Amino acid sequence: MKAKCPITKEQIESGFGYLLTTAQVIASKKYWDMVMTEPETLSYSVMHFKNQQSGTQMRSLIFEKYSNIEKPWMISDSCINLFENIDRKSARENAKKWWETAGSYSPENSGPAFKALQPTDFQSLKDYAVLEAGRSKVALS
Repeated sequence: MKAKCPITKEQIESGFGYLLTTAQVIASKKYWDMVMTEPETLSYSVMHFKNQQSGTQMRSLIFEKYSNIEKPWMISDSCINLFENIDRKSARENAKKWWETAGSYSPENSGPAFKALQPTDFQSLKDYAVLEAGRSKVALS
């Protein structure tokens, strides 16, 4: 069985990695700053920060896409620093359980983030991702 980090696409060797829920992933501001300034999303962010509604709409769709992921995320060692406030020991233990069960293990609160978070917390994370993420990295000329 193989696992691939959804962020870097690098292979993760059996027994390694960190298993995060979608709620844990979308709670990271560093993650959203990265996602919203990648080459394929940067133009939407520029449009958003120039007050063009279509850019904001695309950023909202990007948030919906990632926040609705059902399965837990197997994150590589090189990406775990993107996630603030994560219990790394627990995430590593969950990854080991995932490997031991051939990928069928899901930690508590897995599934789409809106199901695992309080509505106000979810909205706050969405507001950051859609309205603020990447602001400091986007050059407006």
